[in-house]
Amino acid sequence: MANPVSYRPAPGTIPTEPGVYKFRDANGRVVYVGKAKNLRARLSNYFQPPAQLHPRTRQMVFTAASVEWTVVSSEVEALQLEYTWIKRFDPWFNVMYRDDKTYPMLAVSVGERFPRAFFYRGPRRKGVRYFGPFSHAWAVRETLDLLTRVFPIRTCSNGVYNRHESLGRPCLLGYIDKCSAPCVGRVDEAEYDEIVQGFLAFMSGRTDRVVRELTRRMNEAAENLEFERAARLRDDLGAVNKVMERQTVVLAEGTDADVIAFDTDELEAAVQIFTVRDGRIRAQRGWVVEKTGDEPGSLERLEEGREDPALPLLVQNFLVQYYSDAVERVRQEEAEDRALLESKVRRRGVDQESHAAARPALPVPREILVEAMPEEPEEVTALLESLRGGPVSVRVPQRGDKAALMETVHRNAAEALHQHKLKRVGDLTARSQALQDIQDALGLEEAPLRIECTDISHIQGTDVVASLVVFEDGLPKKGDYRRYRIREAAGEGRSDDVGSIAEVTRRRFRRYNEDKLATPDEDVFDDDPDVETTGTRRFAYPPQLFIVDGGKPQVNAAQAVFDELGIVDVALVGLAKRLEEVWVPDDDEPVILPRNSEGMYLLQQIRDEAHRFAITYHRQQRSKRMRASALDGVPGLGPARRTDLVKHFGSVKKIREASPEEIEQVKGIGPKLAETIFEHLRNQ
Repeated sequence: MANPVSYRPAPGTIPTEPGVYKFRDANGRVVYVGKAKNLRARLSNYFQPPAQLHPRTRQMVFTAASVEWTVVSSEVEALQLEYTWIKRFDPWFNVMYRDDKTYPMLAVSVGERFPRAFFYRGPRRKGVRYFGPFSHAWAVRETLDLLTRVFPIRTCSNGVYNRHESLGRPCLLGYIDKCSAPCVGRVDEAEYDEIVQGFLAFMSGRTDRVVRELTRRMNEAAENLEFERAARLRDDLGAVNKVMERQTVVLAEGTDADVIAFDTDELEAAVQIFTVRDGRIRAQRGWVVEKTGDEPGSLERLEEGREDPALPLLVQNFLVQYYSDAVERVRQEEAEDRALLESKVRRRGVDQESHAAARPALPVPREILVEAMPEEPEEVTALLESLRGGPVSVRVPQRGDKAALMETVHRNAAEALHQHKLKRVGDLTARSQALQDIQDALGLEEAPLRIECTDISHIQGTDVVASLVVFEDGLPKKGDYRRYRIREAAGEGRSDDVGSIAEVTRRRFRRYNEDKLATPDEDVFDDDPDVETTGTRRFAYPPQLFIVDGGKPQVNAAQAVFDELGIVDVALVGLAKRLEEVWVPDDDEPVILPRNSEGMYLLQQIRDEAHRFAITYHRQQRSKRMRASALDGVPGLGPARRTDLVKHFGSVKKIREASPEEIEQVKGIGPKLAETIFEHLRNQ
């Protein structure tokens, strides 16, 4: 593993023009590709002190053994070259939005003489046209079952086809007219091609022509008194409409747009894209990827409701890679279609124009809706317009149906990231491995079967609260969760996370010996009025590992409390939010767990659960204070009556609207106090 200092370019040798750079390892393999407006400014960031680098970036620069760059004439050209090199070298440390191999697809084997339609999962293959992905396997099969009424394309395997061809009789689908039975010559190759092209056109989104043609033929049959044929065409039209109705109408008719949203944490990002064509959601896809560490602000902790500073670069990289891949795939499909068409024309000697292949749908829509504008919006828009061959609008929706749809897409991304985290922790083998990783990293005598974690939540030192969450065997034990109102920082109007951590630790462990002797039959956890519990019993036993949310100052403060109380059989660590470092008391260097280890995933989940629980309690306390603040200073109105008053009316606004007689109906409030409250609120 090379030291970055050994291959750092000499000062002043890196140009300041836009360009693309490559990091190579000792064997010459490309491990990372990036682009920059200013190569010198960008590359200098990689040669900072290692402690200031993102964990993934730090691993990359120590894996690499050299760096090289190519100067280009414009930033658009840099975007194109970066994409080309990523596709060519497949670097280890670049984010790749690869196709998910588990998505169900509807596939058509256009490379065969008589193409077949079938359900498919897996990597794409040459000579096969794919549609989807679909959300469920049954959706593929039901769509195929409905469309074979209108387009009787074969769905059988090649083995079944060859067997019935040798027998000289069709299968059941051929008898019920859900297959045109090319195996027995019921249709010739040219007629079958027309069926396949109609099927491909419909699946590509050109449904209007199919609906118009079916409607015309149905009306024509009815006028000619061919009622059985008209009824069959009516049923076919109903099947087509049923397929179309499953595609939810979300925007105005004629709207073609892609809606893209991200949800991120410090290390990973989930992206979801909804494809809307003619106002209907035609497809949904999603990925969860690791951040590269190259994004600005990737070391900062994401606070509740705050936009990730890395989001513009994530959006930019996704747009370039996703649409470049899509256009390349469409070009390959068109080349394959042309080759197949030329082969069929030569073999049958028919007019090529009358048998034109169904053109794949345009992969770049006219409108792309994103949560945040890309880092270089003009350059990205220019690249997308060159891919589309026409104008493209990239924008952030602010209101209306499009903004509402963006919220839906973001919720899907957040759920995907949440499920991705839970998937590993929910598995027994993964949980066992996680506990073993933590034991090995911290040098514990046994795996920490019970882990507790505390976090502090406040706004500029007001309404300071803390949470204590408990995990047993790698799973949350919510009955043992605790919530604390911090006393020492309360009312001071300042933030003191270190002091708050010390207070929570002291209050948790001050009856440590009693906790160890507690039995499940005991009723009360604590007589501390500032502690709220989600359960009804004491802690049955102490933790093997206690985590504080923070770095070296926080963990040292908690250790001072341990020393004060004589706690020697509980391991103590701090989990820093900046670099996901694990700090051990009295150590100058943190413990670094591999970012993809099961132990790191478990520690992150515990820390995030403590953060969620703390901020929920903080919001409750802040809401109570804000509701009651308008009633402060009313003579004779104490906290208990104030609470009863708010509960009775539901809000201060309703109290303001009430008359003195209505206020008097609240228990404990007489006519004089009711009049005082009324006058106080009216004067406000």
